Amino acid sequence: MARITRRGLAALALTTPALAGRAMAQGGEWPRQPIRIVVPFPAGGTTDMLARLFAQRMTETLGQTVLVENRGGAGGSIGADVVAKAPPDGHTLLFHNITFPTTTATLALAGRAPHEIERDFAPVSLGANVPFILLANPAVPAANLREFTEWVRSGRQPVFYGSTGYGSIMNLLGEVLKREARIEMEHVPYRGAAPMVQELMAGRVQFGGDQLSTSLGHVRGGNLRGLALLSARRSPALPEIATVREQGFPAIELEGWNGFFAPARTPPEILARLQREIAAAARHPDLRARVEEVGAEPVGSSSEEFGAMVRAQAARIRQLVEEVGLRPG
Repeated sequence: MARITRRGLAALALTTPALAGRAMAQGGEWPRQPIRIVVPFPAGGTTDMLARLFAQRMTETLGQTVLVENRGGAGGSIGADVVAKAPPDGHTLLFHNITFPTTTATLALAGRAPHEIERDFAPVSLGANVPFILLANPAVPAANLREFTEWVRSGRQPVFYGSTGYGSIMNLLGEVLKREARIEMEHVPYRGAAPMVQELMAGRVQFGGDQLSTSLGHVRGGNLRGLALLSARRSPALPEIATVREQGFPAIELEGWNGFFAPARTPPEILARLQREIAAAARHPDLRARVEEVGAEPVGSSSEEFGAMVRAQAARIRQLVEEVGLRPG
């Protein structure tokens, strides 16, 4: 039997924690505890609904509870900052949407950015493509976006548009549309899509926008009027609604999405495992059916594809934010 010297024991004591740390970094012991998905908006919107669908599937496959935590406010930047400052161990994720690069760019322009997408977050996977739709209260005498801008320009009454907060995607769209169409509207911020949609249906604001999944039932039921889709193509869920490009407003064409981010410096092995779990969830027939039912498209992309998409869109959005001088409240 080989003898272990005192020096050998000392060396073993020094190397064992390093080996254990390396194994943990490689994701061998992950997940070690429940995983939380931070949704940076109140409950009830599309982002919240999609996060819960993915959480349910991931709970079943990971053997650990996956929880959704709503941390709304400041156009999503409060919840995003929670994840940016979380331990990079794969147990805290951010599920955000198209408004993420907008609020980040707006805060950066004002010198108040608590985080940066590329510096503080690791893209994991695109969860779903979710078209963004521009909406009006049914009392507004306009069937589409072009007619809406003509009505606003007529000056028959003050017009208010709602958003999910200063620096949110709808805040940016409203300001760009004001510039493009040469119209005047006043901005009314809310803490999330759900309260904004309720105010829009009640007529306290006349114009707004939301992810199609949340508003599809309201549009079909006549409680809201769909004016235009921001995406490059029409949605099979509402094929009669034209895109912004078709109506002469290409400057506000943007693809809507919902995707997963982890804190920067999360070990690549854990990121890869997360991506596989999200992609598997996106392929599951039950999840696919539920997501497609509300006019969205489950994806489960690679981390590289998602990161490239976010970087390209963020560059375009930063340019628009600077052009209209968008500022946080």
